[in-house]
Amino acid sequence: MTSRTSAEIASQPATWRQAARSLGRHTAALPRRGERVAVIGCGTSWFMALAYAELREAGGHGETDAFAASAFPYGRRYDRVLAITRSGTTSEVLAVLARLRGDVPTGALTADPTTPVMDLADAVAVLDFADEESVVQTRFATTALALLRAHLESEDALPEGVATVEEAAGDAERALGLPLDEALVSAEQLTFLGTGWTYGLALEAGLKMREAAGAWTEAYPAMEYRHGPISITGPGRVAWGFGALPAGLADEVRKVGGTVEESDLDPMADLVRAQRLAVAFAEARGLDPDTPRNLTRSVVLADLDD
Repeated sequence: MTSRTSAEIASQPATWRQAARSLGRHTAALPRRGERVAVIGCGTSWFMALAYAELREAGGHGETDAFAASAFPYGRRYDRVLAITRSGTTSEVLAVLARLRGDVPTGALTADPTTPVMDLADAVAVLDFADEESVVQTRFATTALALLRAHLESEDALPEGVATVEEAAGDAERALGLPLDEALVSAEQLTFLGTGWTYGLALEAGLKMREAAGAWTEAYPAMEYRHGPISITGPGRVAWGFGALPAGLADEVRKVGGTVEESDLDPMADLVRAQRLAVAFAEARGLDPDTPRNLTRSVVLADLDD
């Protein structure tokens, strides 16, 4: 029987396209050109924030930082703060929004319009069509990033070489049909590598493998891999690049017996392959990706002191 997580993974091309079509309803929650912006989230949402921050700044839309909500620097001034929270109940995100209320304009992306984030953010983009039943987050995160990419695209602020959302969705359809190499499914260890905006995707790929399958994964900016992490590389271990790896790095990995995984897919579509691998990895080890160990759908902490 197909897992719930697998079904949600397979729906992503459709939800990305729907996000792009719905952009006009959500712009009130999104950064304006030229604003100095901070984007916050927790876990997967933080990694999407990192990816978006790199895209927005590289595209000339405005200076952009990304923070785990628990590490938000309250002493730093921003024109706007954007929160990404699938559940709309994550304690650390709500604490930031509550503290900034009335002082800094805030927006939020969420999947649930019945949660506290609706009252704490000044404007909210509700992507309820991308909501999930799964604990392990897949389609909401990428759909939120698709909406943000579509917004940059609409304002002629996509960095050079970054595909449109429609092109990324087409690649995601390809990613759903590509076979997963046995060297990946049977790997002892995987290290995910990214450059610029794809570093956030590398972090997210590693997290998916750990959440769904308890796998040993790491993630680094691609050029940092040679500064120590390559020491663990060898037979049965994989270095997976989101986007092209820096010149010579693939040869370094192969020289010490490691497997290199690269793709010509849009990096966000390549993340779909990594999500599929997380499910396959779990199932190959007799685990249920729908019921990951020690995790709940939302982290709600008691009485966070702002």
